[in-house]
Amino acid sequence: MGGRGFGRWKARVTALSAAAAVVAPGGAIAAAYASEHEDLHPSTRENVREAMEGEAFAYASYRAYAVQAGREHLRQVRRVYEQTADVELNEHFAEQGELTGLVGDNAANLRDAISGESYEATTMYRQFAAQARQDGDTEAAERFAEIAEDEADHRATFVQALRAITHPSSGATIPTDVTAEPVSIPAGGPRVSSRRTLRNLETAMRGEALAYAKYTFYARQAKESGQPRLAMLFWRTAQVELTEHFAEEATLAGLVRDTATNLRTSIKGEIREGRQMYPHFAREAASAGDHEAAALLAETGRDELAHARRFAEVGHRRSGA
Repeated sequence: MGGRGFGRWKARVTALSAAAAVVAPGGAIAAAYASEHEDLHPSTRENVREAMEGEAFAYASYRAYAVQAGREHLRQVRRVYEQTADVELNEHFAEQGELTGLVGDNAANLRDAISGESYEATTMYRQFAAQARQDGDTEAAERFAEIAEDEADHRATFVQALRAITHPSSGATIPTDVTAEPVSIPAGGPRVSSRRTLRNLETAMRGEALAYAKYTFYARQAKESGQPRLAMLFWRTAQVELTEHFAEEATLAGLVRDTATNLRTSIKGEIREGRQMYPHFAREAASAGDHEAAALLAETGRDELAHARRFAEVGHRRSGA
């Protein structure tokens, strides 16, 4: 949608910031923002949330595919992947986030982050690790267990940050000592033998990509509301989720292949979203009376088909067809 998404989202947050500052500095911005979206039908809200997960995963995948194209000295393909990834996050994800009231005030955003990190640390990754061990995928089991520990650490930092902003007299400070150690994703097939482990890796990758996207927007909200340390915490944690956890899981899952294969995968995914998923979501939203959502979802579907065409074109030029 030509750059409108994040610009409109940011403009609205800025306007709400100015309105809310008198009442609750650095706090009530998105509480008002989120309340405007409570009238979405539950089916529409669920569909948009699924779409947001897909957009976040596309962003993370396309960034990885861009790096691989660079390794193959395919500068134009790399540029197309980088540009498309930016659209997926800063337009599609941003517009859908605006529609659902994704961004709350800083306390609400921290509570959401704590809830997500707690589930991953205590339930999801422990289960995935146990299942990987049962299936003989030792490397994946170890990785899942290590990420569970990381998520527990993230939860602790977010809990401390929440206390710092909700009980300033407690003396708690917002921690910022989160450091990402980026992992390169090599091209290659899966490094696991079990289909269950592979499915779990795909679920985990989607969760990490979604966390990255959400924390990126929570960081922007924190910065807008005058909380630079909180913005830094969210941003640095987002980097861990994308450049470490997602990358480690993508390596085990064999996400990245050669560029020709990556392009075929991308085209297939964009066509599925453009012809099936988004039109279906748009029809359901229209039937539920969510006409703004229906229009947005239909337009996003058309965007995805345009992405598929662009990937096909750059692929043809690359192959000399």
